[in-house]
Amino acid sequence: MVSSLTRSITWIRIVMATGMLSLAGCATAPYMKGSAQSYRTSQELAALTETQIERGKPLVVVDSLGWLWGIPGKILLFDRRVENHRIDSHTEAAIAAYLNDNELSTVKVRLNQYRPLDDWKRLAANKSVGVGWRYTFGAVIVLGETIFPGRVFGSDHYNPYSNTIHLYSNVPALAVHEAAHSKDYARRKWKGTYAAAYFLPIVPLYQEAIATNDALGYVMTTGDLQARQEAYEILYPAYGTYVGEAISGAVPGGYFVALIGGHIAGRWKSWDLARTHHGDHDAFLHSRQPAAID
Repeated sequence: MVSSLTRSITWIRIVMATGMLSLAGCATAPYMKGSAQSYRTSQELAALTETQIERGKPLVVVDSLGWLWGIPGKILLFDRRVENHRIDSHTEAAIAAYLNDNELSTVKVRLNQYRPLDDWKRLAANKSVGVGWRYTFGAVIVLGETIFPGRVFGSDHYNPYSNTIHLYSNVPALAVHEAAHSKDYARRKWKGTYAAAYFLPIVPLYQEAIATNDALGYVMTTGDLQARQEAYEILYPAYGTYVGEAISGAVPGGYFVALIGGHIAGRWKSWDLARTHHGDHDAFLHSRQPAAID
């Protein structure tokens, strides 16, 4: 019993340490923007993306149901804006700036919008993904988006088969995170294989770490103090949910251990960021004071 508990604790520590350390890199290193020349994109899909960001019309009843369905997400991430289905101009501007700065012109962004027919057209046109993957895994995912509308049942996600971002949360950092997935996929040659691999054990930790790192790096470079603190406080626990899913089958309560660990790590990073910022600010003010005259 003791040895089993020890192994469980050791497994949690290893996974949590690996996951959280993987989120430390790009947030401190110089941010590397993407370029259109380095992407593998579909010209047929580009022709369908004249309007890159579209917004669904407000529907009080539908959006209220979606808000209720999103209550667990709000609780898990300690943020009432998660899956609130009311995306403001600030969040829209954040993802628009990210896509522009990284030259991602063929990805579609749906802000609380349900347009399944257009998504099926995008699936067919996205020839940067192999036809075999598109009409198997891709068709199943788009079918799921069609039968279970994100306006009610969905959560923020990126569909690599249709190259479409679906947003329902009014949190800029989460929007940038989903856009970072599109940047990761844009660089891949074997997109369908890479997307299918996401359903294998542990692989989500790798792909989510790439997107989270990129989102953090971008916000640390372009955002103000509040935006940077928010990014740590929301993206670390969000990543913790993936760590939790990876260990929950082997470790009782592992999901919540990882989630709480993500919250603690994110809050600590946020606090340390504020402390450093205010320390630098005080030092700057002190340097501006005239020197004493003897």
